[in-house]
Amino acid sequence: EEAVFLRKKITLLRAFSLLIGSMVGSGIFISPKGVLKNSGSVGFSLVVWFACGILSMLGALCYAELGTRITKSGGHYIYILETLGPLPSFLFLWAEFFAIRPANSAVVSLAFGRYMLEPFFAPCAAPVSAVKLVSLLGYYTVLTLNSWSVTWSARLQTALSIVKLLALVLIIVPGMMLLAQGHTENFQDAFDRQSLVLDKLPLSFYAGMFAYSGWFQTSFVREELVRPERNIPLAVIVSVITVIVGYMLTNVSYYTVLGTQDVLASPAVAVSFVQRAFKSLISVLPVLVALSCFGTMNGGIFTFSRTLFVASREGQWPPLFSMIHIRRHTPLPAVMLMFPLVTAMVCIGDIYHLMNFFSFSRWLFIGLATLGLIVHRRRHPELHSPFKVPLFVPVFFTIVCLFTVAMSFYSDPVNISIGCTMVLSGFPVYYLIIHRQMSNRCRSSFYYLTHKLQLLLEVVQQEIKTY
Repeated sequence: EEAVFLRKKITLLRAFSLLIGSMVGSGIFISPKGVLKNSGSVGFSLVVWFACGILSMLGALCYAELGTRITKSGGHYIYILETLGPLPSFLFLWAEFFAIRPANSAVVSLAFGRYMLEPFFAPCAAPVSAVKLVSLLGYYTVLTLNSWSVTWSARLQTALSIVKLLALVLIIVPGMMLLAQGHTENFQDAFDRQSLVLDKLPLSFYAGMFAYSGWFQTSFVREELVRPERNIPLAVIVSVITVIVGYMLTNVSYYTVLGTQDVLASPAVAVSFVQRAFKSLISVLPVLVALSCFGTMNGGIFTFSRTLFVASREGQWPPLFSMIHIRRHTPLPAVMLMFPLVTAMVCIGDIYHLMNFFSFSRWLFIGLATLGLIVHRRRHPELHSPFKVPLFVPVFFTIVCLFTVAMSFYSDPVNISIGCTMVLSGFPVYYLIIHRQMSNRCRSSFYYLTHKLQLLLEVVQQEIKTY
């Protein structure tokens, strides 16, 4: 009885909550170990955290301009498609679907399961099988919610963003109190150069940037934003500054309470922190951290489903995934598609190997997207953009991304080579399926299957263009 399309339901507050909820997730609670291990010392690790925050701000400003110049949803995918062409955009989509997104979701899900179970098994480590089971249950819960309602997913994200900030405050306050009392012994020889290994620095940046990742999330839902020209830059700037300040204080608090050996030895840094500094919260903080990871899972599913939705609409993904449920007005097929791959990666994966595995592909394509901003400016000098950054910002950010990607081959050649192979495997798929047209027989069989699935899922094509 009414038109079927994705409604504009994301206000400025919800955009801010989406960004905070996506950035403050598992990263700040698991990445300190990876940053410290690969940077070598407390001082250099804090420099890496601050540098990652500045880089995230530069990247976020580039994406804010792209979001005001290109009016479609889809994030990295649509920016690469509109600026660099169909082949690199398909390679991104291929890597994102088979490597980047499932590995990222698996990392966050495993962190959720680990923190959820830690209070019940402390001081022992939780059984791996139990962690993976709880991780999958959490992921499936978020998947169901995103299939059911856009409004409730957005409301949950807002509520969990408050929980995330509360978890950070509970870590920052006791650490700052100890620091004010003169407990600075863990910062002696903070910049010990003997432990610095330059070829490991890209991996420390990967761990740090993973913690900040999420600053690009509003670009995935651009068509559902209220007043995007105003709200995208505003939400991006406020949220990234908030997270930089919060992360720096949190890391200082970690190091004030825990020594470097304790951070490196801990499978869950926040739990070790509470055991040492604030035992009265031993059963509370891990649950808050788990809810923080839950919010990151929710934001990831919410945004990536829009990438598949837009890719299907652009003809580079099966048409079923550009369809919307007739009553729920959610992109149901796109939401459900990640179910099998995330399940597999949670069952077989390890957090830190998965992090290096997907970080290569993610930062390669983010660098290409900001390169696309430079290309788009040169091609369309007449295009007025309500938000514009100085040219050196996308140039510098692109160079840093591509240089870090290149250096990572020396740091972790095995996982990075697997990620590179995954990207390159998209070439034959593109030329065999996308570039060449299917035969009439294959096309008719494909549309018959799509029609049956459409009836089963009760989904139809979007009826109104919102871009």
